[in-house]
Amino acid sequence: MYNDEKNLYHYTYRKDGSEPWDARTAVDAPYRESRDEGPGKKAKKNRGGAKIVALALSCALLGGAAGAGVAVWGGFGGGNSTDVYMSNRTAATVSVKAVDGKNAMTDAEVYAANVNSVVSISTTGSSGTNYFGQSVETASAGSGFVLTADGYLVTNQHVVANANTVKVTLYNGDTYDAKIIGSDQQYDIAVLKIDASALQPVTMGDSDTLNVGDHVLAVGNPLGDLTFSMSGGMVSSVNRAINVDGTPFNMIQTDASINPGNSGGPLFNQYGEVVGIVSAKYSSYSSQSVEGLGFAIPMNDVLAMIQDIMTNGYVTNKPYLGINQGTMTAQMAAQYRYDVTEGVFVYSVEEGSAADKAGLKMGDVITKVDDTDIATSEDLVALKKSYSAGDTSTFTIYRAGGYQTVSVTWDSVPADSEETQVPQQEETQQPSQDGGNSYGGSMEDLFNYFFNGGYNR
Repeated sequence: MYNDEKNLYHYTYRKDGSEPWDARTAVDAPYRESRDEGPGKKAKKNRGGAKIVALALSCALLGGAAGAGVAVWGGFGGGNSTDVYMSNRTAATVSVKAVDGKNAMTDAEVYAANVNSVVSISTTGSSGTNYFGQSVETASAGSGFVLTADGYLVTNQHVVANANTVKVTLYNGDTYDAKIIGSDQQYDIAVLKIDASALQPVTMGDSDTLNVGDHVLAVGNPLGDLTFSMSGGMVSSVNRAINVDGTPFNMIQTDASINPGNSGGPLFNQYGEVVGIVSAKYSSYSSQSVEGLGFAIPMNDVLAMIQDIMTNGYVTNKPYLGINQGTMTAQMAAQYRYDVTEGVFVYSVEEGSAADKAGLKMGDVITKVDDTDIATSEDLVALKKSYSAGDTSTFTIYRAGGYQTVSVTWDSVPADSEETQVPQQEETQQPSQDGGNSYGGSMEDLFNYFFNGGYNR
């Protein structure tokens, strides 16, 4: 407690406030009454030190207001002084520069140049009904960016998947109802449209020029509340193949802080250009928590598809094979008496499709496309992204105990169709009663193929 009102700067831990008569003061201030005179004697008060302190404090306040940069307290301990220095630096002004692809920018300049092009996205949807039969409403948040001045926006497909309503908020606070023009699940892209004009679009960059170690910045809506936040890091890897819910993606890996809500936002290079669409983050791997593993879709991989969606509502030139496929395994090879344990097993072929026209049949195993070996179903899905409708490829297949090649001209994917890929979990863990794999087609057809007039060996 403080001893008395005259001793404002001295504190004692005694409950009654007393202290030994000869106790040393915490600060030997010259304005304190002398203890040498003993009790009952009138002490001579020294107000000189107090006046010096008051004067010093006044000068410090005036000096701080005037930007002098230093405040000095004097008169303590017989002339000792303590100096506290204050900076008089003038705050830097961040100029808004044009993104020209030629001049590198500071992080603050990249943010200033692009923050008006970033949007916050909130959605509502329905996830079915609960135990009482009531509709269960869901809400989610994500990010996006302005592609054109007349209101076309880009985000991830998973941000707006199954959404009943989509709202977009600009940096200035304006909020719009957004319409989903189209999306593509395999590439995790979506195009939205709002009724607005004179918006500030981003400038696209060349994602193929990225190198490991390049500086990148992500701007978005982490956690759905921390809107228009920026995080920075480096490119940790390029052309990183990752698997997201069974779908393989070619990604830019970065250690920039990526969190839920950042999905769909732009990834900028040091020139302020968009080189990627933030899409995913690993928060755990093999039951271990991880940090610094964020991923973005390379802009070069999807820009043409985005423009296609803007024009047609879907990706018209996306290659389509027309098969129901799954990964060939050693277990399947033993069951079906095959000599091949890797590749893509063809469960069924869609009539009139590119696969049908090329002569692919149920029971074939695709082991190679052009010069690329195919070991799993995911390999074929990933490789297919490097082709367009109308391209011709040479498929190496295993059939009737031997290998042969067929020429396949890729078809374009129908607007309302997605090729079926049998999930790996079902293939390896849920065999059917007939000893085969979980299969989307007719098990009777599959049985007849193998045991009633199939390819004889």
